[in-house]
Amino acid sequence: MQKLKFLVPISRCLHRNGFVRSFSALPSYTQPDYLQEEEVLVEGRANSRKAILNRPSSLNAVTASMAARLNRLYESWEENSDIGFVMMKGGSQGAFCSGTDVVALYRLLNEGKTEECKAFFESLYKFVYVLGTYLKPHVAIMDGVVMGGGAGISLPGMFRVVTDKTVFSSPEVQIGFHPDVGASYYLSRLPGYLGEYLALTGEKINGAEMMACGLATHYSLKEKLPWIEERLGSLITDDRSVIESSLAQYGSLVYPDGTSVLHEIKKIDSYFCYDTVEEIVEALENKAAESGDKWYATVLNKIKEASPLSLKVTLQSIREGRFQTLDQCLAREYRTSLKFISNKISNDFSEGVRARLVDKDFAPKWGPPKLDDVSDDMVASFFAPLGEVEPELNLPVSVREPDV
Repeated sequence: MQKLKFLVPISRCLHRNGFVRSFSALPSYTQPDYLQEEEVLVEGRANSRKAILNRPSSLNAVTASMAARLNRLYESWEENSDIGFVMMKGGSQGAFCSGTDVVALYRLLNEGKTEECKAFFESLYKFVYVLGTYLKPHVAIMDGVVMGGGAGISLPGMFRVVTDKTVFSSPEVQIGFHPDVGASYYLSRLPGYLGEYLALTGEKINGAEMMACGLATHYSLKEKLPWIEERLGSLITDDRSVIESSLAQYGSLVYPDGTSVLHEIKKIDSYFCYDTVEEIVEALENKAAESGDKWYATVLNKIKEASPLSLKVTLQSIREGRFQTLDQCLAREYRTSLKFISNKISNDFSEGVRARLVDKDFAPKWGPPKLDDVSDDMVASFFAPLGEVEPELNLPVSVREPDV
């Protein structure tokens, strides 16, 4: 355990609080109301509400209509004085949320429905900001798969419960995109350069590792989740300390096992601290040749499978996120996401989704194909203002005051 002493929990960095104000959620652009209700179920108790993500066939991947419904629900619950706290969980056995439904976005883009894609990102990012500034205690039960946007709709909340079945990852660079939905905020606040490592490799970590690095606040065995939910459902309170003690009652003390990547944190800090992806790759290649350690070769293979453009954009995004608030990260990520789906600079997003998730040939043709071909100007264009024609993300910062 000595190797993990430096992994200071980042709960205070991830936890955002604010003052409740009116916030108008975007309407649904793709689903009628009855389908939205099926995708996000609601369970009510005397003093709490629970949102249940309910798309088991797609591991609860978030659609535009789900994001819109979550916005409306959370706004109404925040304003309801009879509700003390809010919960979120996945409805399927094997997943909390596998992220945003990028296949749906891919199909919309192919049909020329770019505006619907933009509306989806706007609604989703606004929900993340609402959650990150939520007045009431929030409990996310992240059992099973937690990928990409699935982390974005849970990690900004106050309490984050993981289990022995939780698997977290940020695999966006593998599909020609970038870690978004607030990822540049929470990944940049992980110990050392762990955030860069997770973002550039898409490496998976489990619940125990999430606890060790501060992504989670509580750990429980999956079999105890019904007890936790029943205990929370019986509470009549808005006191975070009462909720905290209730979660701790069924929690478990856990440490990463001997195979955990967190035991390689010195290596991670030594090689992912460089200013450019090229420098990171070169340093890893030199060490791999010198030492013969398979760890370096494995890491290199994961990086080299990713979109070169996505790698460079992602590294800059994480680095900028270190010095920005949640709202600033979301506004910047929104710009970058719109640049990726526009296909004006590169077709990597559509190509990545096609290769990995649609045709599943796992042979994406990235453009540009090499890191050396990705210019600084190309990367900078993903961070540039959208311009007069395209409105920026408009978050209600003036009426929701985050505790920075």
